[in-house]
Amino acid sequence: MKRAKIMWVILMLGSACSQSSLDEIHERILTIDTHVDTPLRLNREGFDIGKMNDREQGGGRLDFPRMKKGGLDAAFFAVFLGQGPRTEKGHFEAKKSALEIFADIDTALMLNSHQAELALSSQDGYRIEKTGKRAVYIGIENGYPLGRDLTLLETFYDLGARYLTLCHTKNNEICDSSTDPKGPEHQGLSDFGRQVIHEMNRLGMIIDVSHSSDKAFYDVLKETNAPVIASHSCSRAICDHPRNLDDDMLRALAANGGVIQMCILSDYVKTIKSTAERDSAIQAFKDKYNNFDKLDKVAKQKAYLEWEDLNDKFPKTLATVSDVVDHIDHIVNVVGIDHVGIGTDFDGGGGVQGCNDVSEMKNITQELLERGYSEKEVEKIWGGNFIRVFRQVEKNAGEYSRSR
Repeated sequence: MKRAKIMWVILMLGSACSQSSLDEIHERILTIDTHVDTPLRLNREGFDIGKMNDREQGGGRLDFPRMKKGGLDAAFFAVFLGQGPRTEKGHFEAKKSALEIFADIDTALMLNSHQAELALSSQDGYRIEKTGKRAVYIGIENGYPLGRDLTLLETFYDLGARYLTLCHTKNNEICDSSTDPKGPEHQGLSDFGRQVIHEMNRLGMIIDVSHSSDKAFYDVLKETNAPVIASHSCSRAICDHPRNLDDDMLRALAANGGVIQMCILSDYVKTIKSTAERDSAIQAFKDKYNNFDKLDKVAKQKAYLEWEDLNDKFPKTLATVSDVVDHIDHIVNVVGIDHVGIGTDFDGGGGVQGCNDVSEMKNITQELLERGYSEKEVEKIWGGNFIRVFRQVEKNAGEYSRSR
């Protein structure tokens, strides 16, 4: 009995030292999550991003106190627009909605200025980290609100957007999506899409190829004079989903100097067998809300709440932190340590067993260390690689225009 008690004490001390080590590493390095959809929650009743929320009580996956607890210094907040009608009215409404989300982020930062600050440059993350605050960057998910108005890129850049995800689940005016059920329309990038790439290069806005079709991905690499990112994607070799990048795409991304930010949305991490009950409930939900197409703001909020209720009633089996790091291992084996990072997709479906909200981020670090990654390599994965790309995009800004 006495020996058992001694062993228990040793195990507890070991665990405490391990946690202490994780805390120290996260204190020394800059940690960035390049894609969260938390702005979708900013106007929801009962959610306060400045307070500790409970994800089990509808509190989502991220808030500023949980960022601090999980050792996350910075996150890209997505101005997300689902693909709607590609009409003059549809594009106008999308632009209006995008501007409202920018305003929501601005208000949240103003109300929580003691906890967080808007970041605009690659250096801002490091500067804000030193103050003890969280750094909030902004990215736009889906070029839909641009319509065909190229000047809006600069408008959004001036509001703080530092990357644009070219499309979402359906084709738009810029490019083909990897998952549009109608198939390719532009056979990659459209002519307007090529203009978008050049303008982003000029502005110093990072190009995000997550969601883009394979052909659009390769078209982007031909057009850009700066490295690109996949802000929330995984390895197709590990999980065969069209949203993920195959090994040839990984090699092309690395040759471009870019980086794939590992998504932890379970469906992209691991092929998980669903249940008939859950499948039926999801289909009924999609039918009821027309797959989120043509919904006004009130209807969208109602749909989001019902979606959360559905997931509570019919919880899906989640991938694990180990499954996530399997992807990282594979990417490192294919293209090296310099081309992988992390973009969770929290509040947009992201979350795995062991890292189901931002407070649990250190569990990814723990798994990396247990697999033999050094602190320097962990630093690259948690932000160093992405910041390298960010700096190169900033450096290249304007050079493309002068060279043409």
